[in-house]
Amino acid sequence: MAIPGNFLSTVTESIDPNTSGWAAKANCTIGLGSGGRNGDGCLAVKSVAAGEMQVRTVSSYAVDAGTAYQAFADASAGTQPERIGIRWLSSANTELSITWSLTTAAASATWHRIGVAAPAPSGAVRAQVVLSATVTAANVLHYFENVYFGLPATTPGNLFGFNTESSEIDASGWFAEVNATISRQAPAVSWAVDYYLAGGQVIAMTATGAGNASIRSTDRPTAVPGVEYIAYCYLNPPTMAATTWVELRFYDAPGNQIAATRSVLAAPGTGWYRQRASAVAPANTVSCSIAVGIDGASAGQVLRAETVVVSTAPLLHAGTVVPYADGSLEQDVAGWTTVSGAAVVSRSTPWGAYFFDGAYAGTITSATATTSVIRSAKFTLPAGAAGLSFRSQVIAQVTAGGFTLTRAVRWYSATNTDLGTTASAAATAPTPGWWQLLNDFTAPAGAAKAAIEWTLTATATNSVLRFDQVALWQALPLTAVTAHDATASITITLRELTAGQLITVYRVTADGSRTLVRGPSGLLNQAPIAGDLMVIEDYEAPLGTPVSYRIETLAVGSTTPGVRISDTITIAPGDINTCWLKDPGNPQRNLRLLVQAPPSWKRPIPQSVHRVRGRRNAVVLSGIRAGYEADLTVWTRSDDEADALNWILDSGSVLLWQVAPGVHETDRYVTVGEVSLPRAMPRADEEWRAWTLPLTEADMPTAVGVAGSAGRTWQDVLTGFTTWGSLPATYTSWEAALFDQRTGGG
Repeated sequence: MAIPGNFLSTVTESIDPNTSGWAAKANCTIGLGSGGRNGDGCLAVKSVAAGEMQVRTVSSYAVDAGTAYQAFADASAGTQPERIGIRWLSSANTELSITWSLTTAAASATWHRIGVAAPAPSGAVRAQVVLSATVTAANVLHYFENVYFGLPATTPGNLFGFNTESSEIDASGWFAEVNATISRQAPAVSWAVDYYLAGGQVIAMTATGAGNASIRSTDRPTAVPGVEYIAYCYLNPPTMAATTWVELRFYDAPGNQIAATRSVLAAPGTGWYRQRASAVAPANTVSCSIAVGIDGASAGQVLRAETVVVSTAPLLHAGTVVPYADGSLEQDVAGWTTVSGAAVVSRSTPWGAYFFDGAYAGTITSATATTSVIRSAKFTLPAGAAGLSFRSQVIAQVTAGGFTLTRAVRWYSATNTDLGTTASAAATAPTPGWWQLLNDFTAPAGAAKAAIEWTLTATATNSVLRFDQVALWQALPLTAVTAHDATASITITLRELTAGQLITVYRVTADGSRTLVRGPSGLLNQAPIAGDLMVIEDYEAPLGTPVSYRIETLAVGSTTPGVRISDTITIAPGDINTCWLKDPGNPQRNLRLLVQAPPSWKRPIPQSVHRVRGRRNAVVLSGIRAGYEADLTVWTRSDDEADALNWILDSGSVLLWQVAPGVHETDRYVTVGEVSLPRAMPRADEEWRAWTLPLTEADMPTAVGVAGSAGRTWQDVLTGFTTWGSLPATYTSWEAALFDQRTGGG
């Protein structure tokens, strides 16, 4: 699978099926090895003599001076460590310099990540990737694969810049706070082959003496009061017994720390463990940061961190009123308490032992076979909650003994007056494995807050129940469709999907014909489901024609899909003297146009005519008759409308031409040839123009996804650049910057 955004070709990246993307640079020969992870092939580099051996990419790649670029690869060698570099070239193809990574701390025959990043130096116009290892003899082998070069790979939505997230450039994103020094190291870490956010260098905190030690980010990105944030990173503790932690901090306008939420790692060993902390930003918050540390450190102990992120906290379910901390129990038990009985609520331990989301789960342990009541904190409901139906969810499993479980919601007024509970019938908690337990409850009059409450009767001593992904949300239709006449589109809202399943979405017309609907990555045909809520905007639905949607979801390993059918809905056809031109991949460019003259279609066919002497009729050899072709003439009535038509035509992409029913035409995908746009009248102040658009029918584009800013923020745009002023050299417009549509880089 190609690495997203890679400037390198797939052959150069994966070394499959050959080594044509690579060349020996110094003291080595290269060959095709086997046993790779990104395909079977890998780059086998053999030394000619003792000393440093280097290989480089055959091609060089366009770069812009001042813009940050990243290179990484996976490496394997049991006899020598390695490093990776970016070789900067001038316009004359002369080497300006090489930015090297740190050398891996120790040799490792297990595939491990190496990486480097740096801004392109002044004068650099192209770059190559260089791989290097220093050996003590001839005929020593080193292996590389899964190579990337391009813009920095960053976590979507991360408030931190790339260097704070990864420390691939330097250690300037961190400040030694207490009893610590800061450095960068390059341990041999075996990240998943498709985990592209981890580089080769990590930030390392070394305790200078005995006692507590900590470091914090120098970045303090903006934070908004009342918004829930999450901070996380991979921690590599010095020992399993060390008390290591990650902390989310908030600051006011003068820079005073006004809140901190700590999450302590329950390490099962000395590997790499992602630890999370979340909290709602208090009043007066203007910024935030992250800190990591060791309590009771010994002098010289080292804590390492990688992939450092602060972002808005994820929703465990769309619309849930339960904060991430209370729903995921990643840092502690949050607001969960024992109201009565012997049961004890705690966070599971160690990291990774029990979880459905994240790395921990809530744990309810009853030492005696008795009844207990467990209750969450109070959560504020949406305005006007009285009389509405709310759905509660918990993912649970019994890991010892057993329980009889009654699930309920306890309601409160705005002034915290207890309004009583609405409860389900008692039932045996299911086992084995994780189970999704759902209940619907109606909020009583005056309800403004709610707490989730469980009554558990243990059926044996030392019974244990694990729970995770707790949520409470207003129960809304699972499938909803809304027509938007102004944009000639339909929004399909799908709720309570199961992440990880596959989804197929069809548009169905009255005659039963089905057409796949377009999503962010192309047509939605067994596309992976990322979360429980999916909103699809269908800009290709026909005008004035009733349509419905058939949604099929398929669990991994299953062959029988679940099916939903939406209501029937119609986009208003609008004036029959108008038409729509739509760009399937960039619907923001779509526009409605006034038609001057409808197309007079023709269908050309390649033919050769042979006239035989003495025979009346010719012998005609024909090819396949082509699709429709014609000129469409439309008006633009203002300069803004002319600009909009130019915008949609600029890309040369396949467009969708749509008309209202009743004009005896069929919607068609078309390409547009050379256009003319004379003024309606030969006067200088005439705004109207009559455009002649030569249309040629085309196939529906299948791989084109709907472009948008999902997963890419303006913070992500700025990550790879020194200033906003650096962007024009790489992007032709702000839209291109947001969509990362670069002018070069291959």
